[in-house]
Amino acid sequence: MELAATDDLGVATMRCYRRAVRSFCRFVDTHLPAAAEVSLARAVPDVLPLILDWTRQLPARWPAGSTEPAYQAGRLRKLVKRRGQHPDREVAAHLHGWLTGSSGLRRGKTREVDEFSRADKKALVQAARADVTRLEQRLRHGRELLDRGVDPEKGGWLDPANLLWAIEHGMPTRELLGRLPTPTAWPAELTDLLPLGEALNRRGRALLRVLTGMLYPHNRDLHGFRILLMAATGHTSEEVTGLTEDQVEFAPDGVLLTFTKNRARSVRRRFYTSSTVEDDAVTVTHLAIGRMDAADLLRRLLAVTARLRARSGLAPAPLFLRSAIWVYDLTISRFNGDMNGADFNDWLERMGLRVTGPADIRRLRKSGKVEKALAYRGRVSDVADDHSVEVFHGHYAHGTTLKVIAGHVITSAQQRWFDEAVVGPTVLTAVAEQALDDPATATGVGLTAEEVAQLRDGVLDMGVSACRDPFDSPFGKAGDLCPVAPLRCLECRHALVLPSNLPQLLLLADHLDRLRTRLTPQHFHALWGQSHTNLTAVLADRTPAEIASARQQIAAGEADLHLPLSAHVEFDR
Repeated sequence: MELAATDDLGVATMRCYRRAVRSFCRFVDTHLPAAAEVSLARAVPDVLPLILDWTRQLPARWPAGSTEPAYQAGRLRKLVKRRGQHPDREVAAHLHGWLTGSSGLRRGKTREVDEFSRADKKALVQAARADVTRLEQRLRHGRELLDRGVDPEKGGWLDPANLLWAIEHGMPTRELLGRLPTPTAWPAELTDLLPLGEALNRRGRALLRVLTGMLYPHNRDLHGFRILLMAATGHTSEEVTGLTEDQVEFAPDGVLLTFTKNRARSVRRRFYTSSTVEDDAVTVTHLAIGRMDAADLLRRLLAVTARLRARSGLAPAPLFLRSAIWVYDLTISRFNGDMNGADFNDWLERMGLRVTGPADIRRLRKSGKVEKALAYRGRVSDVADDHSVEVFHGHYAHGTTLKVIAGHVITSAQQRWFDEAVVGPTVLTAVAEQALDDPATATGVGLTAEEVAQLRDGVLDMGVSACRDPFDSPFGKAGDLCPVAPLRCLECRHALVLPSNLPQLLLLADHLDRLRTRLTPQHFHALWGQSHTNLTAVLADRTPAEIASARQQIAAGEADLHLPLSAHVEFDR
């Protein structure tokens, strides 16, 4: 209790500490006959070997990679260390070395849950809407009965309307049940309220549950509101079910919510516009996700829990309040999503739903994050607006949908570069060059009659090839002259290699051969690999006679190749 108070620990965290202590105590009881004599303040019997043995056996109790073994060992160590810091609580001297050392257990890694499929989420939302509607109808029927009820002392104790009146006016349910005759003497008005086949000895408690259910929601009734609000806001179950009256501010155009996340110790305010607002001038920070009106849902929730909030005496009263019959007494408490017999799994079973994968409400939050990532086109700064970017990368970026989208983006990028690599220059033979006089042939190559004339006049010559359009380079901005000619002409789809370009191609091949002797294979491939491959393919189609003639032109000084200075740089760019 001291640790919980000083460190502001929640109930769930304290339960984890309790599990660790109980686990260690059971281990001591099993492995030490004189377990009652063990004390942290005494050296005999020595508790340290027991602690070490207990720590070593922890990993075998959970799946490989689980975080629980290291957490349990760490919790026990923290409790012993805290005892040692207290002036009035002694700890044996030989334990201090263990307290300052390491547990020897790996921290493990949590297994991230996947988001719900779109079909599963749609089914959940539809079922939640139907469940909320049924709850409202049930409470409306209860209010109608209550309105015609009177004090049972005057109107009788066997009328359900009068019993509802007594409960609403504060009569203890245990006392109310004591005023009724035995179940065998109940009239049809009461027995018809009970579930079919209810045992005789359980009918009293069953009647109380039915009567209170006509006035107040039970734990299982609030799952629908939780699902709808999580889907509408995109926030966690903890933040949604933790809302109080003071954290909800209605406006004509929507609702302002103040979310509190205890684990992250953060408070965030979000405004959600109402779906009924049509004013384009309204500026909102967050739209209600999935066409669900968060403001309308909250008004309906407030109406459902209004009577409970009035009776609870809490200030500010939580929005998610539930009623329950404990033995024979009416209790009012916060909604418990993990309540035995009324948790999310039980709700799914009651609604006749089956989801793919684990029935974990956290998956609904993941689904919202995926939708947000798609809406913002993957901009993490916008998607992670209610937590850090690191949290998004660690917890939300590994869902199936985002992986598929990321894979599609990567595949598309690879295909783009593959197409650029495969779609290289067009090589024209002497016969093909003469055939350009035919307009149909020129059109097939992508040239107009004017461009054919420019090609033959050398206007389109770029050094090692001609170019269809040097101002539409795939390596530069549209409208600018190609910035990489002639070094990348043999990698460009606009290049037209003519027979007259053979001397320059041979000079380029000689230049690349010299570079290969000076650069590492990896370096050469990174800089010139594609050009060298395409150049080799072009030269392989030339006859020995054509190559010999081109070499004679080079030797006679009739052909040269002008390369920019960057062609002689041997370092990575």
